[in-house]
Amino acid sequence: MNFKLKVLIFLFLCLITLGCDQTEITVDNNIGTVTDYEGNSYNTIKIGTQWWMVENLKTKRFNDGTDIPVVTDDTAWGNMSNPCYCWYNNDEVSYMEEYGALYNWYTVNTGKLCPAGWHVPTKAEWKILIDYYGGNEVAGGRLKETGTVHWRDPNTNAYNESGYTALPGGGRTYKGVFDNINSCGFYWSSSESGTGGAWGWILYYNSGIIKEFNFDKRDGFSVRCLRD
Repeated sequence: MNFKLKVLIFLFLCLITLGCDQTEITVDNNIGTVTDYEGNSYNTIKIGTQWWMVENLKTKRFNDGTDIPVVTDDTAWGNMSNPCYCWYNNDEVSYMEEYGALYNWYTVNTGKLCPAGWHVPTKAEWKILIDYYGGNEVAGGRLKETGTVHWRDPNTNAYNESGYTALPGGGRTYKGVFDNINSCGFYWSSSESGTGGAWGWILYYNSGIIKEFNFDKRDGFSVRCLRD
């Protein structure tokens, strides 16, 4: 039985079975989609042995349906030690669709941020992706979206041969300051580095490298989910 026929049979069974919760439809062996609790759909791609989202997460709810608190005030943001999110410059209209939301690490740590069957990758899982594309010195270029529609010129060494399409969504510091839109892409891992810190990754507009950093858990960064 060929793959497409198997998919059609599975979808038919889902339609007649009330308990079936289909979160991913695989178009072929390497491309698919996943839908979050709110109904936002994300493209996905298989890279090596891993399935990654190729869009930044933008959900306002956890995968159990509970709301994630949105925090706009700078002082309140810096005082948070609980889950929360924001939009860059507190401007949902301008930034949601293209860049997704910025989440603090406490939101990541709930284990409920990604769609069911997906999770925020660990530091080790990020390392698998980076090593697959040649290591820290060159993998950033293999992961970045090409061109300067989103990335600031010159978007050095951006090839996106991975299809990962990393975006420069900027971030929000624990002091509440928004910075680096179009210049840097900041991505959380789920790995803690200490009482107040966690590991994340940075991609740059003027380099093909990707760097690992120990960030304050109160910082707000983009999230890409990885399939369980």
